[in-house]
Amino acid sequence: MSQPARLMGLGARDDDGLAPGADGAGRSFAIGELADEFGLTHRTIRHYEDEGLLAPQRDGTARVYGHRDRARLALICRGKRLGFSLAEIKEFLTLYDADEIQKEQMRFMQRIARRRIADLERQLQDVQQTLGELRIIDTQISDHFRKNGITETHTPEDSQP
Repeated sequence: MSQPARLMGLGARDDDGLAPGADGAGRSFAIGELADEFGLTHRTIRHYEDEGLLAPQRDGTARVYGHRDRARLALICRGKRLGFSLAEIKEFLTLYDADEIQKEQMRFMQRIARRRIADLERQLQDVQQTLGELRIIDTQISDHFRKNGITETHTPEDSQP
């Protein structure tokens, strides 16, 4: 994993189950091991393979994933959590493979990260506006009840966040 990718929090987790100082290059993983580790289904991992994001070796019909596949899967999961599309993640991974110092990869990531930040900030404003409107409605209903001598009833849902 590149140093810039690690600094950005895009690398595989530090706790990779390998002995200290081992790069894990010789270690292989079955699909079930990766599925369990990353909380994914076998089908999801096979989908990532179909999309060209992973390229495991084959031992007969069994898929055999190496340390590189595991690191790429960590990047895929992180990218999905951050809201990036599979196409964006694929381009990021392709640029990683093509650029030794990851200059273009980092430029690409910065561009899509900034776009994602702007999208989330717009969504946050929308959520804040909606919450404000709902609070006004709640207050108006409470006022209506109070003016008409109606006791408000609280349901279990009222106390949930």
